Amino acid sequence: MEKGTLVEFHLHGKRHLAVAERPEGKKHWVVVDERGQSYKLSPRQITYEVAGQAYQPGEISQFLTQVAPFLDPSSLEVAWEVLLDDSSVAINPSELALLLFSSQDPPLCYAAHCLLVEDKLYFKQKGELYEPRSANQVAELKHQFEREAQRIREREDFLERLRLAFMEQRVDWQDSDRPRLEALERFAALGEDASHRAPALEVLAALGRSETPQAAFGLLVELGLWSAHENLFVRRSQIPTYFPAKVMVGAQRCLEAAPPDLDANNRLDLTHLKVHTIDDESTQEIDDGLSLEYLSDGRQKLWIHVADPTRWISPGDELDLEARRRGTSLYLPTGMVPMFPPDLATGPMSLVQGQVCSALSFGVILSAEGAVADFSIHTSLIKPTYRLTYDDVDEMVELAVQAEPELLAIAAWAKQRNSWRESQGAITINMPESSIKVSGNEILIEVINDSPARRIVAEMMILAGEVAALYGQAHNLAIPFRFQPQPELPSEEELLQLPPGPVRGCAIRRCMPRSEVGITPARHASLGLDAYSQATSPIRRYADLLTHFQIKAHLRGEEPPFSAEALKALLISVVAVTQEATLVERQTNRYWSLEYLRRHSDQIWQSLLLRWLREHERLGLVLLEDLGLELAMRFNRSLSPGDSLQVKVSYVDPRHDTIQLEELIYQEAQ
Repeated sequence: MEKGTLVEFHLHGKRHLAVAERPEGKKHWVVVDERGQSYKLSPRQITYEVAGQAYQPGEISQFLTQVAPFLDPSSLEVAWEVLLDDSSVAINPSELALLLFSSQDPPLCYAAHCLLVEDKLYFKQKGELYEPRSANQVAELKHQFEREAQRIREREDFLERLRLAFMEQRVDWQDSDRPRLEALERFAALGEDASHRAPALEVLAALGRSETPQAAFGLLVELGLWSAHENLFVRRSQIPTYFPAKVMVGAQRCLEAAPPDLDANNRLDLTHLKVHTIDDESTQEIDDGLSLEYLSDGRQKLWIHVADPTRWISPGDELDLEARRRGTSLYLPTGMVPMFPPDLATGPMSLVQGQVCSALSFGVILSAEGAVADFSIHTSLIKPTYRLTYDDVDEMVELAVQAEPELLAIAAWAKQRNSWRESQGAITINMPESSIKVSGNEILIEVINDSPARRIVAEMMILAGEVAALYGQAHNLAIPFRFQPQPELPSEEELLQLPPGPVRGCAIRRCMPRSEVGITPARHASLGLDAYSQATSPIRRYADLLTHFQIKAHLRGEEPPFSAEALKALLISVVAVTQEATLVERQTNRYWSLEYLRRHSDQIWQSLLLRWLREHERLGLVLLEDLGLELAMRFNRSLSPGDSLQVKVSYVDPRHDTIQLEELIYQEAQ
């Protein structure tokens, strides 16, 4: 290289021009740029030498002005098309300058060099030469570049929509936004366990926010996509919260035109019976009703009518598979996540007052003691007469309203039935339960106490479950049987030492083993029954729906849709899904109960020590009697189960599931 040679080298990632001033050592050169700044370069750092003439540093700017008009990247396509027929041809910048500009003047050769170096599409470098790519390679690269350009546009558009949302302007999120929003949701819910976190981290970084799940949660709340009380338990679960389009299409078809009724010729017309449905006022899926029939021989026949959703669906269709995937309706303080599309579940599937409805009816004659003396099961038609709430029925039973003798008779049979089950070893645990409802920004907690109406419904549902199990057992029919091993209860002497009520109930409850589900009948210890199958909530529980599928097929004289082995395998997945739903319900109720206590942190709560969790650590389980809530609490003094105390919240964090209670009287005494 000679003094005065114009050379290109990279500085801070950009091309830079300077003029060779003098050699430095054996291989290095000192070069000077247009600002007079000198650099020592090795040959390896020099990326291009402008041949043909010598330059002064002050001429670099003029040289670049001469180069600029020829830096049009589209001109490379012309050269590529000319050279495409002979892909083995390789050219250098000087040859490209001659091809494109019909000249090899130094500025034009340098322009050709710049075009080739910047090109990522038409030519590939091979040493100091450049080969044209094939037409297929160029087409594929164009496609990749277009996709990348589209991704960048979508990212910029998304960030612009974020800015509008921050300014509280209306934003219509696009389909292209969903991957980023869903990535934020996954990251906020699952943290480091979330898959495909990169889009979420990219968004947080672009907004200058910390790349943490908490920041993602805050962003979603700020955008109005999540609430400050977003249910992360549901989002962490596999429970679907919306119905796919194909399922909604299937539901709409049922609503517009009822499918053929396979049981049309066999349905027993029971529309002459007075039918009472009893539920909470807010219940919309009405899936059971009660009747009493006076027989000609003077006996009374109980009827438990259960909604017949299998009238509207078939095993394996879209609605059935979606219900199977969900396993159960999910009941949360903020509302219900149904097993079936709501319009179908609360419409034709439900037992709607005043309408002729399809049902599966369990007719039962009880002995004087309350045992099942005779029974039958029928697909039926009924016409619900009254829709009653638990409070309505409690009042009617308490006042012994003579205008409703059927209801009073059902109440009497329920009482007798309960006595019979107790004689069979049934274990009754009376513990207060809390019902938590969230309406807008208001949290309501109500203690659900045992009442005549609830006992009536419970006993009749248990009776229908026993009849379903007896039917399955008599016909060797594979249905979901529910059973429970016999618990090892505290001795009578131990129980009598405990105060009656919640403390004694708590001691019994902790000994109760979990109930199980299988395809063969076995004793259910706490119900006092030798066989039991849940069958009264087929709109809300998939296992109940399976019982209906199997029994109804047998009533028609057909082979049940599920073999014993198929049903056994299916129950494994259904039980797993149902257990997950139960856990989510429990976690969600816990969250809202802590949030309620956070909002009432100054309130004093009358409490009861139920039992010790770890007595050596003085960690006990207390019941807040006004709320029906059970919470762990650490004590600084000696207490015994059954002792009453007053407590208040000293610290609570619902999102992190943390609460600390302090005993008020003891604290003040200290």
